[in-house]
Amino acid sequence: MINRRPSKAVSIITALAFVMYITSCSKAPAQSETAASSETTSIVIETTTESTTEETTTEETSAAVISLEDIEIKEEISNDSDSEHAIEVDGESASYSNVKVTKTGDSDEGDKADFYGDNSAIFATDGATLTLTNIVVDTDGKHANAVFSYGEGTTVNISDSVITTTGNCSGGLMTTGGGTMNATNLNIHTTGNSSASIRSDRGGGTVNVDGGSYITDGKGSPTIYSTADITVSNAYMESTKSQGVVVEGKNSVTLNNVELVADNNSKNSDKSPYYQAVMIYQSMSGDASVGLATFTMTGGSLTNKNGDIFFVNNTATTITIENVEIVNQDAEGVFLRAAAAGWGSSGSNGGKVNLYLNNQTLTGDIVVDDISILNMYMASGTTYSGTVNADDEGEVYVEIESGSKWVLTGDSYVTSLTCGADAIDLNGHTLYVNGVAYTAGQASTGEAIEIVTESSGHGGGHSAPPGDKPD
Repeated sequence: MINRRPSKAVSIITALAFVMYITSCSKAPAQSETAASSETTSIVIETTTESTTEETTTEETSAAVISLEDIEIKEEISNDSDSEHAIEVDGESASYSNVKVTKTGDSDEGDKADFYGDNSAIFATDGATLTLTNIVVDTDGKHANAVFSYGEGTTVNISDSVITTTGNCSGGLMTTGGGTMNATNLNIHTTGNSSASIRSDRGGGTVNVDGGSYITDGKGSPTIYSTADITVSNAYMESTKSQGVVVEGKNSVTLNNVELVADNNSKNSDKSPYYQAVMIYQSMSGDASVGLATFTMTGGSLTNKNGDIFFVNNTATTITIENVEIVNQDAEGVFLRAAAAGWGSSGSNGGKVNLYLNNQTLTGDIVVDDISILNMYMASGTTYSGTVNADDEGEVYVEIESGSKWVLTGDSYVTSLTCGADAIDLNGHTLYVNGVAYTAGQASTGEAIEIVTESSGHGGGHSAPPGDKPD
């Protein structure tokens, strides 16, 4: 497998990164005296059998993520006024290359900044087409997103560029109101809280990313926060405090040949006691439409350093995993938890999951609480080792295609089962199907559980995901 990971310089930057703990974007944090620089941020692409050993490699190539040294700066554009832009393109076509853009100044109007681009460094709107090549963007301010595409018909194309943001609520790429963002070979590093490297908000849009490195160091700062349709391919993505990916509501994230590393170890709120690499939920804030969320990952790897791999709450979702190397470094963490939390109305805010495992080798338990649903489909030679619904709470359907196998690691409870005679290895445990112990070597035919794509509860205002929604 191609392993994309930060050089030692990235580890040093991460150690120096600005981290301030706040409960929402509506509060202005103190600024760091030591801003992390992206100048030495780089990724080397290596072929190695031991990802934690930097010296032992069989091959190393310089086909790395772009760095500051790769960009020749011919012009500098800056803005230090609150709520203004360094570059604004309104309803026309424009292009910039070999430019350094610097933005300071704050926005005290969180919704105006997050929904409509107030205070962003580079802003395109009203059907504009903006092309950015070989640029450097640095922002240091509250609600100072780097590159913002707003509105139907607006398109931003950005390539071979370096983006650094240090303030809170300051994403790298931001797309709202139906805008489009196309990005190729970017190096994005954010250190503020609630500052996803790839970010969307109310009205969503379409985001396509190919290649590059996307690293976040702030609390509430996943590499991707999606209220849009976001596709990322051939990239390295790492979060050092937050989830790796968050999908809210009727939106999607698709990862193709991506190396995703998540260390979720801090929280924006007390709505859930769990940590996870991928969170799929509905906050009911009004920022994301109610409906079926989707998460699709093909190839690449997903490494979780703390807690669970997947957590689904107060929404229905389809999760599709195919030929992905999945590593959970937390022995107490489960593969999937579908359960109630603090979002939505108590008693009807569980997770409803259609899980498709294709050509997948997977280990890890699955937890489904008493108001949640799971339909799990194992296909294309998938081998799953784990315990499903050990507490006999939720509704679970399991379907195992010929050539795939489930190896139990503990007693499991399902509502319905479809499988061939050789599909299940009880491994000394008991599988209960609708309350009756399953007999080894027995074929079974069952029915999937109907999933209604509705979420419960009422929303408040808007805020940094996935924490409380402040005024």
